[in-house]
Amino acid sequence: MSEISVYDWPGADGAAGGSPHVHTASTEAYVVLEGRGRLETLDSRGFTSSPLEPGAVLWFTPGTVHRAINDSGDLKVLVVMQNAGLPEHGDAVMTFPPEYLADAEAYRRAAALEHRDADAGLAAGEQAARRRRDLALDGYFALKDAVLAAGPSALEGFHAAAARLVAGRTAEWADLLAGGAARQVQLTQQQLASLDTAESIYLASAQTTMGKRENRRIYGMCGRIQTWELSDN
Repeated sequence: MSEISVYDWPGADGAAGGSPHVHTASTEAYVVLEGRGRLETLDSRGFTSSPLEPGAVLWFTPGTVHRAINDSGDLKVLVVMQNAGLPEHGDAVMTFPPEYLADAEAYRRAAALEHRDADAGLAAGEQAARRRRDLALDGYFALKDAVLAAGPSALEGFHAAAARLVAGRTAEWADLLAGGAARQVQLTQQQLASLDTAESIYLASAQTTMGKRENRRIYGMCGRIQTWELSDN
């Protein structure tokens, strides 16, 4: 879970917002907290523009190319990701032009940010994040035009390139799932088995956990990201 202040930097088309990208193995959900904007998506239905306003909730599955647009200048969303841990370990692929997607090292260099602290006030950090966003927009505009002209099948090349870029990470992701989401499923199954026999002893270990808000935001793909560190205290 994270809170994102969507970038207010205008793109080449005049719309302010983030770097279009796709998640290869995680569903993402938005809960709009404040401001107004749009979420442009390219998926099996083609191109869609969904309004974002306070209280709106929407989610999109792996393979959905999405671009958050900040119309009001103060768009802020709460983001909930499936498979906690995968997005932070390379699950996302930005819509860079094809020559970057075809070269893993070129993609890595274009995607990397040396200065990620979004609250440090470093001009170099913001400039790098903005250059990365603009590069993703270059590829996105071409991809969007192709989908509008030919339909969802125009996404096949991008999806294939994204899969090739992340193919070497799946073993690491499997380990993360085993210790995270899959482990929680196992615990719930054990709890259901206990309840099936009217056994309640596991309920005695109940506890409340407070998340610690990180002091600094970081530059993300859609905007400046605020995260929380979980603590048992």
